[in-house]
Amino acid sequence: MLNMDELAAVSGAAERRRIRITALIVACAFFMQNVDSTVIATALPTMAHAFDVEPVRMNVALTSYLLALAVFIPASGWMADRFGARNVFRIAIAVFTLGSVLCGSADTLPELVVFRVLQGMGGAMMVPVGRLLLLRNVPKTELVSVMAWLTTPALIGPVVGPPLGGFITTYFSWRWIFDINIPIGIVGILLVTMFVHDVREPNETPFDWRGSALSAVGLSCLMFGLETTGRDAVPLGVSLSALGVGVVAAVGYLVHARRHPSPLIDFTLLRYRTFLVSVTAGTVFRVGVGAMPFLLPMMLQLTFGQSAVQSGLITFASSAGAMVMKPVATSVLRAFGFRDTLVYNGAAAAVLLGLCGAFRPSWPVAALYAVLLAGGFLRSLQFTAYNALAYGEIPRARMSAATSLYSTLQQISLTLGVSIAAATMTVTMGLNGHPVPELSDFSLSFVVVAVISMSACPLSFSMPRDAANDVTGHRRRE
Repeated sequence: MLNMDELAAVSGAAERRRIRITALIVACAFFMQNVDSTVIATALPTMAHAFDVEPVRMNVALTSYLLALAVFIPASGWMADRFGARNVFRIAIAVFTLGSVLCGSADTLPELVVFRVLQGMGGAMMVPVGRLLLLRNVPKTELVSVMAWLTTPALIGPVVGPPLGGFITTYFSWRWIFDINIPIGIVGILLVTMFVHDVREPNETPFDWRGSALSAVGLSCLMFGLETTGRDAVPLGVSLSALGVGVVAAVGYLVHARRHPSPLIDFTLLRYRTFLVSVTAGTVFRVGVGAMPFLLPMMLQLTFGQSAVQSGLITFASSAGAMVMKPVATSVLRAFGFRDTLVYNGAAAAVLLGLCGAFRPSWPVAALYAVLLAGGFLRSLQFTAYNALAYGEIPRARMSAATSLYSTLQQISLTLGVSIAAATMTVTMGLNGHPVPELSDFSLSFVVVAVISMSACPLSFSMPRDAANDVTGHRRRE
């Protein structure tokens, strides 16, 4: 017979094992979503030929997915509270998988766009609700470790996606880039049913339809404008008009949110200091880092003369660094605390991001790997710290609202990073008179996004040195 202490130890071990299983299931869903959002990029020329349309028109296959994310992410928190996070997460995986099946069977571009919107609906619910499942099941002391699991697929997906898409399109069929989601989705639904506990908070508040309409118009127009500006996908006037409408709708939502008792996106959460710092500094940092998957593969292919597969083997070093980080994140944050880690680690990560602009074909491959490996490690640690810090002070009853707001701003910041990188490339090419991007254009773009990432450091420094110590276990040494 086991005594009470032994029973408690066994129960605690079983609970930690269940949390890890839940984290792995959610991480796999995140990986599927992150890969899918980038794997299509390298297949667009082949798909354009299959649909008999101009390649430039295929950009709508990307923007339709992003617009669906922007429209439906804000509603994810209310849905999880009303119908249960596990149920919504399971349905989201099913919708995403069904959208993948339909995308793989599309015969025309309009069909593909409709099915990509369906995919985006599933993805919009899958990411924030999956994070919510963990936040409501995990004690604060385990928060850093769990967030490390979720950070890795977020960094690996955008790096693995383009070379994987190029490999599948070259040696198989573009339709397979969607079909690979089918077995992952089916297994994910089964695992969620078997291992994930349902969590929900009592929620009798009616759905904020006016707020939903304003946020949908604002976010979709802003995302569309940011995604298309500087890419020649649509006339510049269309992009600027979309941005203008988005700004007006966003202001309208802010006025509405101040008056509504339960707004869809609740900005009163910014009164929590750690959440405010994580949102502001994390958003700025992601804007800079979000340009990395866009700039680096293109630089290696256009100026180094590498193929998609060759560039993918080099850029994968960033993902390797992210995976190395996971076991040490908890120890680092326990030793240095959130503030010092975010300031000094963020500065080092920004420097390594800017150093990518100094890459030249004459550099030894080992040197490229070293910079990317170290950069991937530091960026992953930074994201893990921001994600854990964001929820350190949030009450359980407001977790769903926090995940909706945090996920929405996260999606905007990553899109903004790509848009700033594309706009910087366009400006530098125009100033230098380059009809196609050259190495100097990429170098300057890397410097610009690195400076943006570096600006997150003073924002992080503004919070107390002992902020959220109960999450990390850090104790300041006198």
